[in-house]
Amino acid sequence: MKNFLNYTIKYFYKLESKIAFYPTVLSLIGTIFAFVMIYAESLGVSDYLIEEAPLLVVNDTETARNLLTTFVAGLISIMVFSFSMVMILLSQASSNFSPRVLPGLISNRRHQVILGIYNSSLLYCIFTLVSIEPDGDKYQLPGFSVLLAIFFMTFCLGAFIYFIHSISQEIQINNIMSRIFSVAKKRLKELVNNQTDEKNKFPSTDNWTTLNSKKSGYFQDISLSAMANLADEVEMQLEVVPVKGTYVFKNTPVLKMSKEVDEDTIEKVFSSFHYSKSERIEDNYLLAFKQLTEIAVKAMSPGINDPGTAINAIDYLTELFLLRLQKQDQSIYRDKKNNPVILINTVSFKQLLFNVMTALRTYCKHDIIIVQKLMQMLASMLDNNEKASEDYVKTIRQEIENLYEDAKNSIQNTADLKLLKTTYNTILG
Repeated sequence: MKNFLNYTIKYFYKLESKIAFYPTVLSLIGTIFAFVMIYAESLGVSDYLIEEAPLLVVNDTETARNLLTTFVAGLISIMVFSFSMVMILLSQASSNFSPRVLPGLISNRRHQVILGIYNSSLLYCIFTLVSIEPDGDKYQLPGFSVLLAIFFMTFCLGAFIYFIHSISQEIQINNIMSRIFSVAKKRLKELVNNQTDEKNKFPSTDNWTTLNSKKSGYFQDISLSAMANLADEVEMQLEVVPVKGTYVFKNTPVLKMSKEVDEDTIEKVFSSFHYSKSERIEDNYLLAFKQLTEIAVKAMSPGINDPGTAINAIDYLTELFLLRLQKQDQSIYRDKKNNPVILINTVSFKQLLFNVMTALRTYCKHDIIIVQKLMQMLASMLDNNEKASEDYVKTIRQEIENLYEDAKNSIQNTADLKLLKTTYNTILG
């Protein structure tokens, strides 16, 4: 039962990120509602309303047909325009910012719901139009259903206005970066708040039994609670070998166990692993660092030349790094009795900072403004290192020296070099 639940949750999250998920669900709802109304009309709902509330019934066959035909044509036009706007948004985001931001834009629930409202209303109008009898009189005409179609069309027009407003906001790079930052910040805070200070109390895993992956894919997430319950049942401890977000190849180590178990238990363990061909910030905060770094690098390319966007991206990176300073390089998941059960490996702070700074140094070292901004970012980390380990501090100081050396060799202006040296000496004293 637990395996089935894990699989269901994993499959739902995979479907939910698809652009067609909510439109499909709402389209089915619209179709079902259309048949429900057809059945209600066969029971005489319009006949009853003609006598009790005639204003709620469209009681003319030609008027009903013209209205529904116009609604169908109008909704098709609105849908074509809306889908075109979504494609333009994705194309511009990919070419101007980073292809990695596309999954976040595609999975925008508001846009999916609006497209679903269009499609469900369109299907409702089509089935209602078909249900009109060619020679129907006032009792056979689905008058109340036509009135509902008018309300649905009015709602669609309101949704269309909101869609235009939303799509114009989504294309702005500041909003894209703000969304990336907000999701990553929330995820990082959860990890920091849930960690313990007893990171060295997990036993050595060098001689433990190793399990290899049975398939390839991005290691996206893991059901820790289900795995912890299983480990408690068989009285063992586990180490998750790969780092979230990395691509795991078939037959490579993914898990270490403190004892050997049967095949049925191994299958249950593997059911807790979530693989995917794409990445989500909600599951892996490291993706936010990649996306913000790529946006900054793309902004500094000669074709775009937008240092303002690069500065904004560095500001967001600074705050995320300040949060990352509070997190340990390894995470330990504890059971209900507070016993350490699962050791989770993560990308070390040293490797993360190196990956970000290497890209930024390579493409921004010639610009004194961006170099100063990067120096300020690193200086902020040095000034807020109360909860950071000594290794973290050494890593930050090393990156300051690397940035200084690269910038010194790339900048030719004497005044800029003097300013760079002053900034460097001020930070490292």
